Amino acid sequence: MGTIDLNLLVIFATVAQTGGFSAAARRLNIPKSSVSRSISALEKTIGVQLIHRSTRHVALSTAGSALLGRLAPLLSSLRDVVDSLPELHDQPSGLLRVTVPVDFGAAVLPHVVASFAETYPAVQVDLHLTARFVDLVAEGFDLAVRISARRLKDSSVTARSAGRVPMAIYASPAYLAARSLPRSPRDLDVHQWVVFRDDTPLRLDGPTGFVEVSPHGSVRCDDMTFVREAVCAGGGIGALPAFLVAPDLLAGRLVPLLPQWTIDGGEVWILTPSRRYVPRKVVAFRDFLLNTLRTQGIISTR
Repeated sequence: MGTIDLNLLVIFATVAQTGGFSAAARRLNIPKSSVSRSISALEKTIGVQLIHRSTRHVALSTAGSALLGRLAPLLSSLRDVVDSLPELHDQPSGLLRVTVPVDFGAAVLPHVVASFAETYPAVQVDLHLTARFVDLVAEGFDLAVRISARRLKDSSVTARSAGRVPMAIYASPAYLAARSLPRSPRDLDVHQWVVFRDDTPLRLDGPTGFVEVSPHGSVRCDDMTFVREAVCAGGGIGALPAFLVAPDLLAGRLVPLLPQWTIDGGEVWILTPSRRYVPRKVVAFRDFLLNTLRTQGIISTR
């Protein structure tokens, strides 16, 4: 096996992480043909096929998966070395790769990212909105936002709690027009729900303590934005996070039910790869995000 060009390894990792030659070419700002030639050159040097190609998709071979698993942490460490150079410490700079849940990202992050980009123009934010559980180290991400009711346990990442997500129960005026308004949690049993994920009981916190209610309905899904839209359309009542419903409340599309009762929607966690040195761009974005979430009341710190 001949000497391996480090640039070929970077291109291979980018193809693997983006899922295609075109996406990798856009991220690296090089022609797609250069990406294809580089992968072929790397495979020739190593002597094994790393990527299975088709007209629409690429997939890692067994050897390609093994190479990526060992290569991604090394490339991440090299990026940290460059980011830690004293000459770069004046201002945060470089590519910042962030992954967040779809509903949270679409509802909360546009203004956050726009303000951050204006404050730190030398940082390029590459934001990925996905419901998929992303491996930060293997896929080369700098930061992730996740919402979970339980503390996240992963030795490869550092998890910091930002606060809790307040939730409440909502309905549309059209839905309520033909039904009685619930005045206590037990009144919710007679209502049709748009259910998120499953029938797990919801714990309501109110004037008389905690009460559990069991959502039930003919519509269920695994996307909170769909729940909101279905509730707005009159499909039933739904438990929704406060950050997702503010525009609908102002426009009168949703009405809060039992406003004295709240639901704990879980904790917002900010995750970064565990490393000795955290790049300034990551620290800047993490602190900027934390400050925005708390000052704007998007999360509760109780």
